[in-house]
Amino acid sequence: MPLTPYLHILRIPRMATSTLVAVLARLPMTATGVTLTLHVVGSLGHGYGAAGLVGTATTAGTALAAPLLGRMIDHHGLRPVVAVCGTVSATFWIGAPYLPYAVLLVAALPAGALLIPAGPIARQVIAALVPVRQRRTAYSLDSILVELTFMTGPALGILVSTQMSSTAALTGIGLLFGTCACALYAVNPPVRTPDEAGRTSRSAARPPLTSWLGRQMIATLLVATGALFVLVGAELAALATLRESGEVGAAGLVIAAMCLASLAGGIVHGVARRSASQLTLMVALAALTIPAALVAQPWWLLALVLVPSNLVCAPTLAATTERVSQLAPPAVRGEAMGVQDSATRLGLALGSPAVGFVMDHTSPNLGFVAAGLGGLAFAIVGAALSHRSRSGSAAPQPA
Repeated sequence: MPLTPYLHILRIPRMATSTLVAVLARLPMTATGVTLTLHVVGSLGHGYGAAGLVGTATTAGTALAAPLLGRMIDHHGLRPVVAVCGTVSATFWIGAPYLPYAVLLVAALPAGALLIPAGPIARQVIAALVPVRQRRTAYSLDSILVELTFMTGPALGILVSTQMSSTAALTGIGLLFGTCACALYAVNPPVRTPDEAGRTSRSAARPPLTSWLGRQMIATLLVATGALFVLVGAELAALATLRESGEVGAAGLVIAAMCLASLAGGIVHGVARRSASQLTLMVALAALTIPAALVAQPWWLLALVLVPSNLVCAPTLAATTERVSQLAPPAVRGEAMGVQDSATRLGLALGSPAVGFVMDHTSPNLGFVAAGLGGLAFAIVGAALSHRSRSGSAAPQPA
């Protein structure tokens, strides 16, 4: 049965509970962007540009603080970080509806910095609970669940905001953050194996940064940045293309098809006996995005053309996490997962303006070309760094 390996993962002691808590912790995070936008535009009466500034501030805070939060987990454990982040997140999002725009904009950066690091925590727990031979399946399951939360969270945020109010939606996000923080604190899933914890306690010194953040790790992070550059660029290009052809009403269906293709690819990647490398998957993701420039309408044909590239979306993200977990020493795994989180957010931050600039000065369908070529550029630099690292390690050492 194709899903049997995933059931084996969930039967590992503490894995099912930890996975459920991680999914719940990610759910409010996926709803924050669209809910904030609806609140700033609707309730506060500002434009989409002003709403984008608040979202950018939140994202920037998360990207800047992710490595530091990971380091705090490495040094102090999970519970203190979850307690602080949960308290700040619940307080900010419950109070956000009552803040004037200027205060909301200023508070967004520290609030984003102290957002519960649900993604890095989930990946650390997998490395601690799942044997090495099963981690590809576990990381694929994690990518699949991420896709599901991104399909569910924004839709719930929009539903509550439109049917009730943005105040109710933001309050609900805050309450859910607080509830998830309490659940994470109570469950307290391990972030290291017992052997790793014992070795870390015996050696007080942390591995130096240069011992693990070398060319191989930087190459891996560059590929992660490129993957998110492609994904956000392709989504933006799809929306612009549909708007140009007068079929913007079908945008939800096209994006749903992209998400379902990614889910299918993640399922296959997790159960396959052998899989392509992170770099190979990344190149396929970028290269398969470019042909979508040849299709503008009808919407269903555009959705079909985008299926092949999205089939390798979740596998690329899963392979990235697996590679980071291999390269990072256990004592700094939290920091490494935080750096990976920052790299992916950097890809999101770069992809939208870069692809948008190309479309503004050419045409919407060329956004797919810009997204694909940008991703290939990241892949080329990552491959060059990785090749130089292997060449250096293979060189004979002088006597």
